[in-house]
Amino acid sequence: MTRIPISSDLVGLELPASTQTWTSKDTMLYALGVGGRPAEDLDFIYEGRGPKVLPTYAVIPGGTALGGLMRTVDMRLEMLLHGEQSIELFRPLPPEASVEVSGRITEVWDKGKAAVLGVEGVARDADGDLFRTHATLFVRGAGGFGGERGPPGGDGAAPDRAPDIMASFQTRPEQGAIYRLSGDRNPIHIDPAFARMGGFDAPFMHGLCTYGIVGRAILRELCADVRPPWEKSVGVAACIVQGCGC
Repeated sequence: MTRIPISSDLVGLELPASTQTWTSKDTMLYALGVGGRPAEDLDFIYEGRGPKVLPTYAVIPGGTALGGLMRTVDMRLEMLLHGEQSIELFRPLPPEASVEVSGRITEVWDKGKAAVLGVEGVARDADGDLFRTHATLFVRGAGGFGGERGPPGGDGAAPDRAPDIMASFQTRPEQGAIYRLSGDRNPIHIDPAFARMGGFDAPFMHGLCTYGIVGRAILRELCADVRPPWEKSVGVAACIVQGCGC
């Protein structure tokens, strides 16, 4: 299939819907991929306790909308970076499910040296809407097509005061190798040669792996409940080396 060049005309384009099915094995593997450990996260990694499903697991089936964008629009895989990600849950995610995910391109911005594309995914099962995801891709070297620059991104500056809550997690050197088994097989996160092709010194952790770790921190420190309303939005501002703290 011939892929479509990046342009502002892509806004509003409906992407092919897909059926996504998962089991408790998938949700437990995801929990391990975002750093879950028996001592702290048994409810999410042991079928004898449910298992419960981390709310951020929505990015895995919801990510098929992002995959649809990548298959439809002309872009180089090694030049992609995840920009922003949000999820909105309407009901708790079940450990076993089959959903239809429909996708739509929501924005296309010309940043000069790069392009930013946004995509929304909505997952529905027999009972109606289950969750919504929104993500942006930062495509290096794909700007200059004559589109609008779009709104400026936030500077990510922390408030000038002590934080309300601090949480720290130690990632493993093999974190990305585990996380990629949930579906994001971009070799930039495991193959040193491919990472160098993209201008990086070494493979680095998936932005959505970091996203899942932050989701665990929110559950641990703020709400301890996977029931909706559950909404989380994060912008990725840096690459994290696997095996360090975050």
